[in-house]
Amino acid sequence: MTSRAVTVGFDLDMTLIDSRPGIRATYLALAAETGAYIDADLAVSRLGPPLETELAHWFPPGALDSVAARYRELYAHHAIEPTRALPGAREAVDAVRRTGGRAVVVTAKHGPSARLHLEHLGIAPDAVVGRQWAEGKAKALVEYGAEVYVGDHLGDVRGARAAGALSVAVPTGPCGAAELRAAGADVVLGDLTEFPAWLASYAAGSAAEG
Repeated sequence: MTSRAVTVGFDLDMTLIDSRPGIRATYLALAAETGAYIDADLAVSRLGPPLETELAHWFPPGALDSVAARYRELYAHHAIEPTRALPGAREAVDAVRRTGGRAVVVTAKHGPSARLHLEHLGIAPDAVVGRQWAEGKAKALVEYGAEVYVGDHLGDVRGARAAGALSVAVPTGPCGAAELRAAGADVVLGDLTEFPAWLASYAAGSAAEG
């Protein structure tokens, strides 16, 4: 079967990795250090937007920059070890390579933190672009020539559409399948274990059309 190279972008949190335990631990450490009340369980139930969006629920505006910087320092010590790859994550990235394409992680997470997770879990994309959210992801997706973007959040669907990329969604984060479809996802998979077969079919189909 003839196929062609497909470059694919991936979101990170709740798409490739389940970072909830590590993020929860980091919020608890931050709360203990600052004395601020943070509902860590609530915070990890709404992952997707930038860190500062969540911190704004717990800290005054003037403190956000310094608190975010401290959170990121604590993150490296508390969040990496507890985080696990989601089912099919490694295989999804490997499947992109088999087409001859590139796998690019485009995430709202701080880039160095994202790289620590990926290195720890043995997931090796071709590039990592951090601190990008929703439509802001489009610039990186276009720069790397990603024609598919895979994510779990409505913001990921918006990012894909802004980039002119096919939106492939997985309901492994805070957004359900129906919600993702309603937001404009082109494809909704059960999880990333279904991605290699979908990509093989997509690459073969688009090669035939070409």
